Formats: sequence, structure tokens, C-alpha cells
Amino acid sequence: MFGIPGKQAVTLTDKATQQIAKLMAKDGHQGLRIGVKKGGCAGMEYTMEYVDEVDPMDEVVEQDGARVMIAPMAQMFLFGTEIDYEISLLEASFKFRNPNVTEACGCGESIKFDETLTAGK
Repeated sequence: MFGIPGKQAVTLTDKATQQIAKLMAKDGHQGLRIGVKKGGCAGMEYTMEYVDEVDPMDEVVEQDGARVMIAPMAQMFLFGTEIDYEISLLEASFKFRNPNVTEACGCGESIKFDETLTAGK
């Protein structure tokens, strides 16, 4: 929807691709849908959910056996984002490196986007 021909809306690191493919295989899901919603101390939060049926309005990104669907309302917010999967001593989680984010809370769970993207939302 907001894509550039020949360029994926989001990119996945090798670790993210491996983790998403593992999650898909575990219960036979079609992939993960990512989106954004209002909430958190900075104003917006990322969402992730298992998908058993691909919505025709989703932007679909496939890479090495992993499939990510971007919800229609989130496509303009997520374009250009790199998704990684990091494991540390205390946690394992997906990390979003999003060039459209102007602020984030200390924990990184809540984000704020450029005002031009959120106008009218």
C-alpha cells in the first residue's frame, strides 16, 4: 500500500527470520501480523499476533520461510523498519528499528511517530 516497487516494507534480520519461522512451524500459523495501536507513555505501541488467515489488505513480507503481515493502518508507520530478535540475560524479544519513530520511552515498548504521520489519526 505504501511500498516502493522492489523494496520490502520491513526487513528482517537473520535472527528474526529464524524465530518467526520457528513460531510459525510450532502451531501451524501462517505468520505474524505486526501493527501499532494507541497506548503507552509515548503514545503508541507495537502489536504482534499470530495469523492463521492472511488478510488481503495486509502487506506481506516473506523471507527465508518467515512471513510477516503488516496491518493496513500500520503500514505507513512501519515502512523502512528493521525487525530483529535479541536474546539477553534477562529477556528475549523482537526489537523494532524504525526510522519513523521520533521518541521512545525508556523501556522501548512505547513510541511516538513524526507528527506528519499521525496527523488526523
